[in-house]
Amino acid sequence: MLELRSQISGLEMPLQQLGQKLEPLGYDIGGGWEYDHGYMDYQMADDHGYQFLRIPFSATVGEVGSGNATVVLGTPFLLSHRFEAGIDHGGITAYSALWNQFSSPEEKDGHIDQKYVREGVMLVRELEQALLT
Repeated sequence: MLELRSQISGLEMPLQQLGQKLEPLGYDIGGGWEYDHGYMDYQMADDHGYQFLRIPFSATVGEVGSGNATVVLGTPFLLSHRFEAGIDHGGITAYSALWNQFSSPEEKDGHIDQKYVREGVMLVRELEQALLT
C-alpha cells in the first residue's frame, strides 16, 4: 500500500454524488463496502495480480447501502495484490471462478512498480479536478 497525498482527503459529500462523478471515470464501489465505510476503486492493471487506486470513505450520515449516505473521503492509496502461482485466474469455467473467489493473495500488499506510482499520481490529479471544481 502506498498513500498518495491529495486535496480530496477530508472532503465530505453525498455518496450518490461521489458515484455520479467517479463512475464515468472508471471507478467502482464494488461489493467490498460495510454499512459505515467502503472504497471507490479504479483498476489500473491486472498483470501478475491487480493494481488499484483506492479511495477510502466513511459514512458521516446514514449507512452506505441506504442510498442517502453522506461520506468523508480518506487518503487515496495504491494497492497491489499478487495471486498464488499456479492458479488459473483467467479461466472461464464455473469451477475456476469459484476457486478464484476463495484463493488467497500471494502478496496481499505487493510491490508497486514505479509506472503505477506515476499513473496513480496522475489519477489523483484527475480525481481532484472531478471532485473539487
